[in-house]
Amino acid sequence: MREQRDETIAALATAPGAGAVAIVRLSGPKARAIGVALTGVDARPRYAELCTFRGPSGEALDRGLVLYFPGPRSYTGEDVVELHGHGGRVVTDALLARAYALGARPAEPGEFTLRAFLNDKVDLLQAEAVADLVASGSIAAARAALRSLDGQFSAQVAALQSALTHLRVKVEAWLDFPDEEIRFDASDECAAALDALLADLAALARAARSGAVLRDGLSVAIAGPPNAGKSSLLNRLAGYDAAIVTDIPGTTRDPLREHLTLDGLAVTLVDTAGLRDSADPVEQEGLRRARLEAGRADRVLWVVDVREPLDVALAAARANLGDAPFTLLRNKIDLAPDQVARADADRPGGSHTTGATRAGGADGPPVLAISALTGAGIDALIAHLHSVAGYNAAAPGTFSARRRHLAALERARTRLAAARAQLDGALELAAEELRAAQAALGELTGELTSDDLLGEIFATFCIGK
Repeated sequence: MREQRDETIAALATAPGAGAVAIVRLSGPKARAIGVALTGVDARPRYAELCTFRGPSGEALDRGLVLYFPGPRSYTGEDVVELHGHGGRVVTDALLARAYALGARPAEPGEFTLRAFLNDKVDLLQAEAVADLVASGSIAAARAALRSLDGQFSAQVAALQSALTHLRVKVEAWLDFPDEEIRFDASDECAAALDALLADLAALARAARSGAVLRDGLSVAIAGPPNAGKSSLLNRLAGYDAAIVTDIPGTTRDPLREHLTLDGLAVTLVDTAGLRDSADPVEQEGLRRARLEAGRADRVLWVVDVREPLDVALAAARANLGDAPFTLLRNKIDLAPDQVARADADRPGGSHTTGATRAGGADGPPVLAISALTGAGIDALIAHLHSVAGYNAAAPGTFSARRRHLAALERARTRLAAARAQLDGALELAAEELRAAQAALGELTGELTSDDLLGEIFATFCIGK
């Protein structure tokens, strides 16, 4: 990412296209002067001033409002000017062209928020929360992103950093001055402090995993033999006829993708072709794509007719899915209620119709009985997907998190566990592990972050943010 803080940047901060209002945002050392040249108004700080936007020859382009936010008390920490005019590409393009002619350059994706980060207005967790708030797919995800933006995630990381710094001071002071009268009790005080750190880190990681589920959702592939009811299940979960349903095998060829929210959990659901032997080259391509989608998914729902023997269904699922995690859905229970009742009576661990059981012991795949036609068992299926994702909508204080956050927390946990093991041995190695754990936590907030990572993160932002 190109980033020069001595340059002034400009971009459309609202969605492009027709609308009631459009906002052009400028940030940088020339922002105020460009605003004056465009409007003829030297706006008072934080006041909305009515003005006419004018072109290079003084012709009127639009009539609207100009707002001036002097740095450092602005979003980016620099001088910021906002031009609020009528929505529409012609007007906004003319305003941007005039701003560029007066010395601004087009902003890159996320550059306004990047400048806010570089000017210490937000840390990296808060900066990422801006993008997560914009892209949130549910009200729960939006609330979680807002908590991160408000600094709740950052505050918990800061508390861990503070405790870790205190522990490092004790260990490294003893290493630096072993002959001084500085007592070091590795087996008691420092071990207890490390145990407390590991417990707090585990709690933070659990909250982060829940936040990552809110942000990323769950990827689910529906697979199984032809005519098992896969497309009917997609339609039932979607709430409308998203897929064509017929009794003809091979109706579904290309994977059909739907983005849903199931009781607050964002789910990407993919209906795939029925898996069977076929000489049709078009159907063979559909089967290849079906297996590819199953391999990519977080969870596969393997749908079979409830009248098919359980051991046969399990064998087919394992043969087609390999190591992919799957749940066996025994569909069409409306056609065989007596068979389902007998299976419930014979199977330990719960009822097919009220929750998931395990096939083949505790390590076997979950099994649920449903009817995609009537909706029986669908609530239990949704609850099962919540459990698979680790989603808990009622969890207090859930904040937005990303996969990179989970990876950094895991690295910190690994380093702290290694330091704990070294306390009674090589103390120098324990000190090095503590330093590495602190560096991993520093990556979360951006205290220790490479330019490449910053470029990768901010490139995902929309232009104008």
